[in-house]
Amino acid sequence: MPSLDAEFCDRAVYLPGADALVCADLHLGRDADSNVELPVGEREDIEGRIETLLARFEPDEVVVAGDALHAFDRLPDGVAASLADLAETIHGAGADLSIAVGNHDTMLHAAVAEGIDAVSVTDEHRLGGDGAVVLHGHEPPEADAGLYVCGHVHPAIRIEGQRRPCYLFDEGSDDGADVLVVPAFTRLAAGSLVNRSRRGGVETPLLGRLGDVRPIVRDDDADETFWFPPLAEFRSML
Repeated sequence: MPSLDAEFCDRAVYLPGADALVCADLHLGRDADSNVELPVGEREDIEGRIETLLARFEPDEVVVAGDALHAFDRLPDGVAASLADLAETIHGAGADLSIAVGNHDTMLHAAVAEGIDAVSVTDEHRLGGDGAVVLHGHEPPEADAGLYVCGHVHPAIRIEGQRRPCYLFDEGSDDGADVLVVPAFTRLAAGSLVNRSRRGGVETPLLGRLGDVRPIVRDDDADETFWFPPLAEFRSML
C-alpha cells in the first residue's frame, strides 16, 4: 500500500496530517447550462454533501482545488449566493475556506466580492502539517512539495460495466513528488474515463506516465475504499 495518509469519502479526501478536507471542481452554475438537473438541485446537493463531510471529519480547513465556478464569462443567477451559503456552512462548522483558482474561475474574485467573508483565494494553497500543496492542476506548480493534490481531470473508471468517479495516485512522479488527483465533486460531470486512454482527456502536467498511476475507487455505500494496481497492469484485468 502506498504511503499516503488520507481518508477518501464522497469525491473528497481528508488529510489527517494537515487536518484538511480537499475537494475540487464544484462547477457551481453548471446546472444552469445543463439539460439534466440533480433531483434536489445543484446548490442543495453540494452544500448538503459538504455539510456531511464536515460532520464526519471535523477538519480545521476546507480547500477547493479549483473550478469552484463553471461559467467563464459571467455569474449566473444564484451562483454567488450558492458560494456564500457554502462558505457560511464551512465557517459555521469552525473550518476555514480556501479556494485554489482553476481555469474556469475567471469570475471567482467577483463572486467572492459579493458579500463572502474570510475566504482565501490563491493560485496554490499550502497545507499545514507536512506542507502538501493544493492546486487545480491545469498548470505546472510553482511551489515545491512532497505531495500535490489537484482536480481538473475529472477522472472516472468503468468497472464491470459501471462508470465510477475515481481518484488517481501517482507515487513519486517525474520530479519525485506524489500527486493525488481527486474526482469532480459535482455529480453533473460525467468524468474522463481512464480505462483505455494512454492520456485522452486526462490532461495535467502534474502526472507522469499514466500507466504508472493507481486508480482509487470509493464505495460510500459499503464505506470501503479500493486501491487498484497501476493502470498499465489494471487495464488487462478490466
